[in-house]
Amino acid sequence: MSTSPADPASYYSFLRDLLGVIAYGELSAFERLSSDARYSPTLHDRAVLGRLAVIEFRHYELVSAKLDAMDQDVEAAMLPFQPSVDHFHERTRPADWYESLMKAYVIDTVSADFYRAISRYVDAGTRALVEQVQADEGATAVLRDRLRTALADDPRLASRLALWARRLLGEALTQAQRVSFEHSFVGGLIGADEERSEELVRGMMAEVAANHSRRMTELGLTG
Repeated sequence: MSTSPADPASYYSFLRDLLGVIAYGELSAFERLSSDARYSPTLHDRAVLGRLAVIEFRHYELVSAKLDAMDQDVEAAMLPFQPSVDHFHERTRPADWYESLMKAYVIDTVSADFYRAISRYVDAGTRALVEQVQADEGATAVLRDRLRTALADDPRLASRLALWARRLLGEALTQAQRVSFEHSFVGGLIGADEERSEELVRGMMAEVAANHSRRMTELGLTG
């Protein structure tokens, strides 16, 4: 699905905001993974998170390049989203290595689902960028496989990580809805009225939650 905005200037403004929040999300993911590596039980695991952090920074650079091409200041585009994203990460600070792994996995996959859903309503070039940034299956597979190994090694982790994943999903969906409504992402991108925008966002949230539940089931957890 592509968009044909009635007001190109407004569309451009909403697109800047969308790329701004994605850019800050990627930069924050880089910082979070780099920091969380300190929980790693082995040097191998520390290197795994380090590689994932590098991938997130490369994604940040891709989105920054797009903003530059739009003649938009990258820092200015990110700043409106810094307080809410930082607050989200403060509220969901992991207690140990296993919670760090689960947080990285949940936030990586939920964010990818959410932004891919929104990208249905943007121009083809931006949609391709979002797909490129959010479709790193290799990184996702590394996190999933490491979680499976941890759960197999210590089945007692299952109930704790299931609760943690459920909390992360709730916080992530609340954050996504708030950002969507405050910045009118869907309405601004497709020119929909408030009622239609809210309907579309609720549909996106249901889709994201269903995908998360499926992934938790695949891990042997109740999502």
